[in-house]
Amino acid sequence: MSILIKNGLVVTQNWKREVLKGDVLVDGGKIAAVGHVKSRPDEVVDASGCIVIPGLINCHTHVAMTLMRSVADDVGLEGFLEKTFAIDSKRIPEDIEVGAALGCLEMARSGTTTFLDLYYSEDAIAKSAEEGGLRAYLGWAVLDEELTTQKGKPIKNCEAFVKAYKGKPLVKPVVAPQGVYVCGRETLAQAKELAAREGTFCHYHLSETRYEVYEHQRKTGKRPVEYLADIGFLSKGDVAAHGVWLTMSEVRQLANAGVAVAHCPTSNMKLASGGVAPLPEMFAEGVTVGLGTDGCSSNNGLDMFLEMKFCSLLHKSHRWDASVLNAQKCLDLATIDGAKCLGAEKQLGSIEVGKKADLVVIDCNTPAMTPTTPENAVANLIYAGPSHSVRDTMVEGRFVISNWKATTVDEKKLLRKAQDAAAALMSKAR
Repeated sequence: MSILIKNGLVVTQNWKREVLKGDVLVDGGKIAAVGHVKSRPDEVVDASGCIVIPGLINCHTHVAMTLMRSVADDVGLEGFLEKTFAIDSKRIPEDIEVGAALGCLEMARSGTTTFLDLYYSEDAIAKSAEEGGLRAYLGWAVLDEELTTQKGKPIKNCEAFVKAYKGKPLVKPVVAPQGVYVCGRETLAQAKELAAREGTFCHYHLSETRYEVYEHQRKTGKRPVEYLADIGFLSKGDVAAHGVWLTMSEVRQLANAGVAVAHCPTSNMKLASGGVAPLPEMFAEGVTVGLGTDGCSSNNGLDMFLEMKFCSLLHKSHRWDASVLNAQKCLDLATIDGAKCLGAEKQLGSIEVGKKADLVVIDCNTPAMTPTTPENAVANLIYAGPSHSVRDTMVEGRFVISNWKATTVDEKKLLRKAQDAAAALMSKAR
């Protein structure tokens, strides 16, 4: 089926970063033409007064934790972990599936088309992602057997998930060793070997807090990145979440190994983890960086537009430099650079012929997006917070949000179900 998105302001994110007034032709789930298109498509979507952008890419989240939204606010990391772990230990696959469905809907409504997740029971999350129509990179959490609440061995659970979901059109299985604080050397080696054998990558938390770094240094004599480099764990194509407490030596080790970083500014600020991820130094050393929201218990939302804004403002304030992390670079982090983090830059992250048709249409006929021009379109996307103006979201040529309406799920029914599931979960955790 061919669809022509007509008369929009197209923020292409191509190598020239062109912003064009024109059309995008979608055919067979891919972008067939960009510009002034003369075609007789099966469907025409009028994008007059709208911005068309590539679908946003969330490089680190725990999507099923939407049911745990606002359960641990205004406390430090230790209090946060105590509260969330107590609730998390009571979860069952059914409420994980509902939480993931709610998260996918929230992301679709705010322009995210692809996400990288780290959790357990990823088979339940995969079901919700497929039904919701989002593109999902799903990392099954791997950790030392004596530290897990999973039934069975985490590495075996992950292996079964990877084998079951290889080759799915919208789901890519990933190996997710949770972090050095719960993964011994043998677990890390098993995770790396599994990822290599199955043709996927590892996703893990890394140097999120000062306590994590210094505690690991006390136990092993090395900082986390130094330790992972020394044991040969760091691998090209892996994605490390957070990377807040890094030295320049560690930044270079990540760059040399080809490990990307998912920056989660909102979560890091809300938990008062201290420190700011050294993004300018990462860029200078060639580390690929994407953006992530983290989960709804440490962020409260999955809005990538807000993540881009907070990213820019955090680094400007921290560096005393208003030119640091400008609007264009922040949009890069959430689109083409996010695609690079996932090894998918040839398929995702920009509006170019031959790429997958993951697209978002933003209605600029709203007070917060007026005026919008070709000259200020990118700045408005970052600083005006336009997630409320997302009119259409398309994944691989299929609208999951069309003219403000969810097309893949019964939204009212899902919201009621999520409300009930959250209430039941909280009652079990009391």
